[in-house]
Amino acid sequence: MAGITGFFHGGITVKDMEASLAFYRDGLGLAIKLDRILDGPYLNVVLGMSQKQIRGVYFDIPGGGYLELLEYQDIERFDAAARPCDYGVGHFCFYVEGIDELAERMFAKGYRARSESCVDISSGPNVGARSIYLKDPDGYYIELFQKAPTPTY
Repeated sequence: MAGITGFFHGGITVKDMEASLAFYRDGLGLAIKLDRILDGPYLNVVLGMSQKQIRGVYFDIPGGGYLELLEYQDIERFDAAARPCDYGVGHFCFYVEGIDELAERMFAKGYRARSESCVDISSGPNVGARSIYLKDPDGYYIELFQKAPTPTY
């Protein structure tokens, strides 16, 4: 029977790969799996565009899958920023440990978030967890989510 069998990767198109590497690699501490130029002829067909090449940087995600950053080159590009309530806007979420320390490190590097600090989740199935939405250099929001501590009996 046909159906989803797992998660492979999530991708974000970036304006400036070096600025994005400062956020994802240097700030969040993700490890680069692969950094390469994508220039196969199939790309123009599968993407429905005619770019010459794309720089792709891939980060391993602890627990499985990877994050793909794509910088399109030699083609006109536009800003796709939108409000979080507008359809077509997305985000993804990383499980983290030490959310406050990580958020402070990102703030110290000049990055901003939707809230001034990490927020305690006070209702629903994630009561006791903490969350923050950080803004990457291109305006894409990354949620950091620290699970609620497990009760000790």
